[in-house]
Amino acid sequence: MHIVVADDLPASSLELLRSESSWTVDSRTGRTPDALAGDLADADALLVRSATKVDARLLDAAPRLRIIARAGAGVDNVDVAAASSRGILVVNAPGANSISVAEHACALMLAVARSVPAADRAMKDARWEKKRFLGTELRGKTLGIAGLGRIGQEVAQRARAFGMRVVAHDPYISTEIAAGLGVELLSLDEVCAAADYLTLHLPSTPETRHLFDDRRFARCKAGIRLINTARGELVDEAALRRAIERGIVAAAALDVFEIEPPSDWSLAQLPQVIATPHIAASTEEAQELVGIETAATVRDFLRDGTVRNAVNFPSLHPDEMQRLQPWIRLTDRLGGVVSQMGAARIEALGVRYYGALVESRGLDVLAASAAAGVLRPILSSGVSIVNARAAARARGIDIVESRSSRSRHFHSLVSIKLRTDAGERWVEGTVFEPNSPRLVSVRGVDVEAPLGGTMIIIANEDRPGVIGEVGTILGRHGVNIASFALGRNATGAIGVVNVDEDPAAPQALDRAVEDLRKVPAIREAFVVRLSN
Repeated sequence: MHIVVADDLPASSLELLRSESSWTVDSRTGRTPDALAGDLADADALLVRSATKVDARLLDAAPRLRIIARAGAGVDNVDVAAASSRGILVVNAPGANSISVAEHACALMLAVARSVPAADRAMKDARWEKKRFLGTELRGKTLGIAGLGRIGQEVAQRARAFGMRVVAHDPYISTEIAAGLGVELLSLDEVCAAADYLTLHLPSTPETRHLFDDRRFARCKAGIRLINTARGELVDEAALRRAIERGIVAAAALDVFEIEPPSDWSLAQLPQVIATPHIAASTEEAQELVGIETAATVRDFLRDGTVRNAVNFPSLHPDEMQRLQPWIRLTDRLGGVVSQMGAARIEALGVRYYGALVESRGLDVLAASAAAGVLRPILSSGVSIVNARAAARARGIDIVESRSSRSRHFHSLVSIKLRTDAGERWVEGTVFEPNSPRLVSVRGVDVEAPLGGTMIIIANEDRPGVIGEVGTILGRHGVNIASFALGRNATGAIGVVNVDEDPAAPQALDRAVEDLRKVPAIREAFVVRLSN
């Protein structure tokens, strides 16, 4: 085996790979893309961190490549779709740096409370300013946590040890998990209004970009202290600067920025801001754990065929995989539909198979695919058909599967039901020949529509003029309708509108949907974005 390591990894991880007889490990770093492409000509594995970008062009130069390992949680620098199309396994090392990031968040919180950097700077300048640095205790204060995943949970445990009250916002974590941590779940606005300290542990998605803007800061408790070790894109930096100037935010501790390194240093240089250069995960222990976990994953795959921490590979025999592939795509998209029909705390996912499909082997992979579709809009860390069950389990989401030989008007059918604290969401779909996933029912209303791209799902009263108003509003906002499907029953109507979303006007569709929700006859309207 020939293994290429393109970025720095601990020596222990390299030795783990070199200990395999007849394996060669090329661990030179700092290569140009062209040089790396040449070195991958006969490589079986590629290990990277965040510095190396693995794109389709690079993969074209690696005909023998079998596995790409990202030493870290995210895979943003790897073209997973291109790798999948070439049959290359992509793996990562999720969770190995959770403790380090959580500890850094706590360190920043303490530094903010006690003005540690400013006091240290005064001492180095030979200034004894004891009276200037009057701090506050964490004991008795309220910590708000935005995002109660692995890192958020670790922070919560440590904050409880400080004697803090902990509240959190995470619409996708179960109340049981939160209760076990001694954490009270609230809406984001309620968390902001209650928190003396607020720490961010959210993924970077289109929905969370600039989640903390002028409007959000205006809802915060006066004098709040903000800690961000997650993603710079979560915070509108100009809005944060204004909130600091107005006294809404008393202090901020930032490890991440929208542009790294910053092109504008003015925020980091404010006296109310403590800044570190994206080092939350940079500990000896985290780097060691990430490196060893990554190397062991590659070794086990190349040596034994064992797949762990994969983001793009289901555990199926190739023949079964080929037969089920259209249904895997269907269930993934159905999961994406129910996930995006409004924010709510997910409690359970039900997957029911009908008709001839129940005779197929490996149907459990379809439930995993549905879970991946549900979780992908929520998470940013490479959820896939392989790790979706574990990701659901970690969030207290039950997955319940059932079968029925009844055909339900179609040769085969899949029903997806999502139980949330706001009620149930129910959609059904099938596969039309040769390989076309179709939505055939929403909330028990028969409505057939293409399942892909950007869709608007509308629940409305069944009365004249509604369709015309929908078309008028979308036209006014420059949103082109690709297809419009309508179904109805005794309780009302469901409309599914497939639209063309203009990349040059990304806000047009969201504004149009806001106007649709103002129409008296329209009860609900949701935007659903699916991959094609």
